[in-house]
Amino acid sequence: RSTLFPYTTLFRSQSVFTENKIYPFATIHELRKDLIQRARQMAVNRQPAHIWEDLDDMALLRSVQLYKTDYVTGKEGLTLAALLLFGRDEVILSALPFHKTDAICRIQNTDRYDDRDDIRTNLMESYDQLMNFAEKHLPDKFVLKDDVRISVRNLVFREIIANTLMHREYTNPFPAKFIIEKKIVTTENANRSQGLGQLFPEAFSPIPKNPVIARIFKEIGRADELGSGFRNIYKFYQHYSNKQPVLQDGDIFKCFLHM
Repeated sequence: RSTLFPYTTLFRSQSVFTENKIYPFATIHELRKDLIQRARQMAVNRQPAHIWEDLDDMALLRSVQLYKTDYVTGKEGLTLAALLLFGRDEVILSALPFHKTDAICRIQNTDRYDDRDDIRTNLMESYDQLMNFAEKHLPDKFVLKDDVRISVRNLVFREIIANTLMHREYTNPFPAKFIIEKKIVTTENANRSQGLGQLFPEAFSPIPKNPVIARIFKEIGRADELGSGFRNIYKFYQHYSNKQPVLQDGDIFKCFLHM
């Protein structure tokens, strides 16, 4: 029997979130003020008189546990989540040299690729770049929602992209992938799995992987309640394809969208 199994089981079951790792020598100058302001404005646009509107940058970071104190070790400072969300690129590279999302379009040139974007930046702009990549290479369909014509592609891939950014295990060096092929779109990202196998919406119990990052995405309108993104993928994808999406839990989380 492998000696790795008990350790892996313990790691999966413990309530320690690696996004909370504290960098005591990182200061607010390691973060981009424009990104913090952008997040603040997005939250206010979504909810007028949002509490962030009147908070300065440091107070905002403290209010959402992006700057915190570890009462076990006594360390105080910015967390890994803060660096990932708002950090300058060179700061993120220093903290996580392997951090990236590899976006690949492989429709015409199946041996290599038609287009590729090596995304090594903060999560705010990673989301934008991945959505732009999807919009550039994937066909669109539309559905009426409250008498408004809505892009089904954007509905589906908003959830796919937000989930791969919110629920990734960032301390694992496995490179995340977003691959568009002629008949399938695949995403892969490192994961702290709670079980193995295919997930189904009727038997799905969501467990937060990065609750602080997820909260920021929720506040700025890029995610809803925990678990809703998974159900929305199934709900909206029926308008995009006659195939069912396949989501597989494991140490590498995989999503397969057949076109």
